[in-house]
Amino acid sequence: MTALTGNGTAQALNDKLANLDLAERLSLVAELGGRAVFTTSLGIEDQVITAAIGTNRLDVDVVTLETGRLFKETVDLIDETESQYGITITRYVPAQDDIDAYAAKYGLNGFYESVEARHACCGVRKLKPLARALEGASFWITGLRRGQSGNRADTPFAEFDADRNLIKINPLADWDIERIKAYVADNAVPVNPMHNRGYPSIGCEPCTRAIKPGEPERAGRWWWENDEKRECGLHVAEATTIPAPSAA
Repeated sequence: MTALTGNGTAQALNDKLANLDLAERLSLVAELGGRAVFTTSLGIEDQVITAAIGTNRLDVDVVTLETGRLFKETVDLIDETESQYGITITRYVPAQDDIDAYAAKYGLNGFYESVEARHACCGVRKLKPLARALEGASFWITGLRRGQSGNRADTPFAEFDADRNLIKINPLADWDIERIKAYVADNAVPVNPMHNRGYPSIGCEPCTRAIKPGEPERAGRWWWENDEKRECGLHVAEATTIPAPSAA
């Protein structure tokens, strides 16, 4: 079957996925034809998806964006996950020239100084590697859930990503955190130990803190910014056009 494209087909796929369980959702996507890529940040929901892919031996490429600023616990979890499920998690890293150009313009930790600088850092360390990871893909599988933040409350199971010309699949869109934790416990899924230390959402080390009681799951990401809808740009269409800083 040829790869699906367009808003109409994405909507039809969204409706079909709604009536399936997780393994069935992923199996359906893997069997549609075309390259399917799952990008994992090694967070608890992503580990659930990786477990389902590995356990069911699905034809899905599992990749991660190794930004160079991840927590050691996150990096260690990559190896542990590969070993447990007998899979390879391909690591995409930022280009050193891009990192050098960013540091020359903003300073290595300039992301604390402005939203522009933070977006530029995410562009270098995440968006450009993501573009390489998704080259030739028909389907992009993510761990987005509606309960992660208000900005993600309307997350569908499938949507057409016009900027990348592929269909984005969110197989856990309707799962809450309690269901995630139950799946992890029932299936002995390896998870980042930082989740038990107040880090429900874990990104780069300089940009992530533990959350306080009552805060949303993603409150610890880029905590110094005031915008409650803050994102790195991976899942915000207009952010895909943020250019990398030039050395000039």
